[in-house]
Amino acid sequence: MYTISLFDTLFFVFVNFFLKLNFIIWMKRFFKGLNVHVKIIYLWFIIPFISVVIILLKGPHKYNNYLMFKQVFWHTIEQKHLYQAYPKEYFDVNHYGPLFSLIIAPFAILPDYLALVLWVMVNVTLLFFAINRLGLLKSQKLVILGISIVEMITSIQNVQFNPMLTSWLLLSFVFLRNNKILLATFFIMAGLYVKIYGIIGFSFLFFTMDKKKFILYLVFWGLVLFILPMLISSPTYIINSYVDWFVCLNEKNTQNLNSYMNGSMIDISAMGFIRRTTGLYALGNMFFLIPAGLLTLLPLFIRKRELGCENFQLTYLSHLLLGVVLFSSSSESPTYVIAVVGFALWYSIQLNKGDFAYVFLLVFVLIFTVLSPTDLFPKTIRTEFFVKYSLKALPCFLAWIVITYQLFCKNFNKNNTNEATIG
Repeated sequence: MYTISLFDTLFFVFVNFFLKLNFIIWMKRFFKGLNVHVKIIYLWFIIPFISVVIILLKGPHKYNNYLMFKQVFWHTIEQKHLYQAYPKEYFDVNHYGPLFSLIIAPFAILPDYLALVLWVMVNVTLLFFAINRLGLLKSQKLVILGISIVEMITSIQNVQFNPMLTSWLLLSFVFLRNNKILLATFFIMAGLYVKIYGIIGFSFLFFTMDKKKFILYLVFWGLVLFILPMLISSPTYIINSYVDWFVCLNEKNTQNLNSYMNGSMIDISAMGFIRRTTGLYALGNMFFLIPAGLLTLLPLFIRKRELGCENFQLTYLSHLLLGVVLFSSSSESPTYVIAVVGFALWYSIQLNKGDFAYVFLLVFVLIFTVLSPTDLFPKTIRTEFFVKYSLKALPCFLAWIVITYQLFCKNFNKNNTNEATIG
C-alpha cells in the first residue's frame, strides 16, 4: 500500500496549483499570434507532458496502471502468473497478452519518473504520427486532432495504452493502402496479441489485391509474435500464459456484465447502455455482437464496387474504430480515444459537415462522450447520470448507426476525388 503524509499532500496540491496557474499564463503568451493548426499541435504534446509531470508529483497511486504495465515485463522474466493480483506491487489485474511484456520492456528497465514520461510521450507521438499518415488534407487532419485531443488527454491521465493501440490500428490501414503488407499485418497481429482489438484489421483483406500475401504475412507474424516473448521466459510459460489470458478475459467479461451493480466505469458500451437504461441486465453480449458483426461484414460483400474507393475505406475504418469499443464489455472511459478518433475521422471526410445532423452528432459526441468524464460536470451528475447509464457510449452508438447506413446505401464513387491505390 502506498501512503502519503499530510506534508506531501499539501506540497502536491501547491505544486499542482502553481503549475496549472503558470501554465495558463505561459500558454496565453506563447500562443498569441499562432494559427489554429499550430496551436493544436503544440497542445497535443504540451498538455500530456504537463499532465504526466503532475501525475508524478502526486505519487505512485496516480500511475498505478504504469506500475502494473512494467510488472508484466518483470513477471514474464520471473515466470510468474501474469493475471493474478499483486496488491503489494499495484492494484487491479493485468489483462494484456504476454506480448505486452516486450512492448513495455524498454520502459520497465528505466526509473519510473523517466519511464512514465517517455511512455506517455511515445503514446502521444505515435497517435499524432498515425493521424498524419492517413493521407488526408491538412484541414481534415486538424479536425481529427481537434476533436480527439481531450479524449486523448483523458486516456493519458489514466496512463493508458489505448492511444498507442489506436495508432497501431490506423497504421495497419495506412501501410496496407501503401501496399506495405508486411508492416500492415505486423500491427494487426501485434494489436491482436496485446488487446484482441487488432482483430478488426482482418477485414482489411478486402482492401488489397494481394490477398494471399496478406494471409501469409498474418500467419508469419502470428508465429513470430507468439514466439518472441519466449526469448525472455520459456515456451511452456508463454503457452500457459495465453491459456491463462483466455480464462482471465472470460472472467473479466462476467464481471463486466455485472458492473451495473456497483456503478462501475466498465461496460461503457452500446450493450451497457441498453442494459442499464432498459433494466434488461440478463441480455448477453451475443444478442448485440451477432447483429453488429453482420452489419460490419455485409458491406464488404454487397458493396464490391465501392471497395476500391478511398472514402468507402476510410468510412469503413471509422466504423471499425467505433464498433470495436462500442461492442466490447471491457470498454472504459479511457478506451474511447479509439472510438473518438474513429468518429473524428468519419466527420473529417463528410462533404456537408455544416448540415444539422452532422453538427448535432459532433456536439453530442463532444458533450456526452468527450467532456462527460471531466470536471466540467459535477461528480454527482457524472456518477448518477453518465456512468450509471453508460451514456458516454450513446453519441458514438448513434454515429455508428449513421455510418452503417452510409456503408450500405451511400454512393462513395460519386464525388470521390482521390481514387484508392488498392482495390
